[in-house]
Amino acid sequence: MLQTLLTPAGEHLPETPWTCYPRPQFRRESYHNLNGRWDFAVADGDTPPEAFPREILVPFCPESTLSGIGTHFAEGASLWYRRRFTLPEGFVQDRVVLHIGAADQLLDAWCNGEPVGSHTGGYEAMTFDLTDALRPGENELLCRVRDDLRSTVLPYGKQVQQRGGMWYTPVSGIWQTVWLESLPPHAVPGLTIHADDTRAILDTGDATQQGTVTVQTPRGPLTVPLQEGKATVQPEAPRLWTPDDPYLYEFVLETPTDRVESYFALRRLNIERAGGHPRLCLNGQPFFFHGVLDQGYYSDGLFTPAGPEEYERDIRTMKALGFNTLRKHIKVEPEVYYTLCDRLGMVVFQDMVNNGDYAYWRDTVWPTLRFQRRRSDARMHRDPAARQAFLAGMEATVRGLYNHPCICYWTIFNEGWGQFESSAAYAKLKALDDSRFVDTTSGWFRGGDTDIDSRHIYYGPWTLRTGEKPLVLSEFGGCCLAVEGHRFNPDKSYGYSTSRTPQELQQALDRLYTQKVLPAVAKGLCGAIYTQLSDVEDEINGLLTYDRRVLKPDTAAMQALAGRLQTAFAASCTGKESPYAHAK
Repeated sequence: MLQTLLTPAGEHLPETPWTCYPRPQFRRESYHNLNGRWDFAVADGDTPPEAFPREILVPFCPESTLSGIGTHFAEGASLWYRRRFTLPEGFVQDRVVLHIGAADQLLDAWCNGEPVGSHTGGYEAMTFDLTDALRPGENELLCRVRDDLRSTVLPYGKQVQQRGGMWYTPVSGIWQTVWLESLPPHAVPGLTIHADDTRAILDTGDATQQGTVTVQTPRGPLTVPLQEGKATVQPEAPRLWTPDDPYLYEFVLETPTDRVESYFALRRLNIERAGGHPRLCLNGQPFFFHGVLDQGYYSDGLFTPAGPEEYERDIRTMKALGFNTLRKHIKVEPEVYYTLCDRLGMVVFQDMVNNGDYAYWRDTVWPTLRFQRRRSDARMHRDPAARQAFLAGMEATVRGLYNHPCICYWTIFNEGWGQFESSAAYAKLKALDDSRFVDTTSGWFRGGDTDIDSRHIYYGPWTLRTGEKPLVLSEFGGCCLAVEGHRFNPDKSYGYSTSRTPQELQQALDRLYTQKVLPAVAKGLCGAIYTQLSDVEDEINGLLTYDRRVLKPDTAAMQALAGRLQTAFAASCTGKESPYAHAK
């Protein structure tokens, strides 16, 4: 029998959850949160139901415990949300817009019966102008969300109709914060930050914007002009962002009518040779990315943790174990998550969200057995609508997260699932962002243009050899430990090895890093991503339990392993013989 598990934050859920400002890199004072209890109904067709018999707690999906619903409805069903609201006195400046952080997957919205917009895609933020539909006093907001996993056209990630193994409970409906903002006349439309290790160029995308940008620097405030929508900030003695010193330059952008708060970091990513091997470099220095796979699922909220403190707990716990990188696996998080990584100093390897058909034997079994030769053209992903939807989702992900310095690495395709025309996808992403590393084909079916030689190893011999590209072990491990009382599914488990006690698990981790990873580091490995941060449903291969209440490995032992990795990496970069080069 499946168990209900609450995270620490889920045990003390406020009446209005997720009240933190949802867009930290483009912050205005105008903010009215609409999370909380909404009327909820399930009905077919385009006509709103006459009755709303249930309530749902937004922003949690109806499948989650925290939503108060706990049910996945029929594929393609219309989920109807209704919320009545009154704007605070003095709230309206010029235009009033509705923001919805994400909804899976097709959303239509009405205000006071007037249609205000639609959105397609389960992982992107959406904005609708409500101004012309608003009335004095009370207003009614109505949203319809539809999702259908019988179609694999739109990106859907790890969701399936029948969960189990490495596939998870499906998510539908609204799953991120809903809020209102009032824009001033001639509002700044947006902000794109192009930064390296010497300067940041701030671009509003509107050449008519004029004003000033005031930046807080270690040497005091620095004010520069905003001219024709752009400003260039070049601090003296720049303080560079690293996981050990995640320094952020806070700034305020002001125009005659608008005021926006944000931040940037100065850091540079490049590839150089050191010690005879190609290296991934941060700020011109070879850097070893010691990371864990992060699926982004929570036992009580599924896609959405009970509050941002659960994100922060995950990040701080992994840093305490010695990790400096999280691979956000086939999911895109709310902006708050990436801001926490920016501020706490955690590198993010960001995956795109897969779509298309997945076949267990084709995409997992045979390539695991080293049958990894496969064409990389459109025939691998035959549906042109699905190909277009994937590329559109990739573009939305890059544009939406571009400003976050924590993101150092994009992953396009994972393990052949939905893979097609790899070189063309790489070129498209590089045209969007040429400042980060791009892993075109993570895992199996290499071929085509990429910055990274990316491998997955769970079984069999480790035959890692460096070549022309920096070598990254982008998935490995998966050591299991069941912790009774903290298992979602006590009857079934999924993972890649079994330990009976925490001591056995730590011994397995020590052997894995000492006998496998460390020798590979000595031979040029640039990064290693362990599977995984937490248990997820049937999977019990997490360093944390699914409810985030039990940390399985020993913190001191994991910190010691992290230190040995960095020592081996430093020796390898200087061409010296590492003490771990021939570990057994």
